[in-house]
Amino acid sequence: QVQLVESGGGLVQPGDSLRLSCAAAGRILSSVVLGDVLGWFRQAPGKEREFVAAIRWSDGNTNYVDSVKGRFTISRDNAKNTVYLQMNSLKPEDTAVYYCAATKYGLSEYRPTFYYYWGQGTQVTVSS
Repeated sequence: QVQLVESGGGLVQPGDSLRLSCAAAGRILSSVVLGDVLGWFRQAPGKEREFVAAIRWSDGNTNYVDSVKGRFTISRDNAKNTVYLQMNSLKPEDTAVYYCAATKYGLSEYRPTFYYYWGQGTQVTVSS
């Protein structure tokens, strides 16, 4: 069973930055990305899991939810088999557990039910 592993979360103040990482446990990430897209999602307490950003492994094209455009950047490092989510200018409303997952349904897919290989997530808390 393939599982993605997220890391890099923590407690930060508003305006700070964090970089999250996503790797495949015991596997080469590129071989996991069936259909070629890796996405980041987040889930705050009492809320549904929501799409944050996605990247197409083959060409690096990206897609973002409007609320993070200009603040978050998704990227991949083929050599390190890792996908990153650089989060700048963090706000309290960014507080959530962040997950990465893969999909074969294209870069525009934002629905969690069409993603798979979910990890355990990493907690991001933005608070003063």
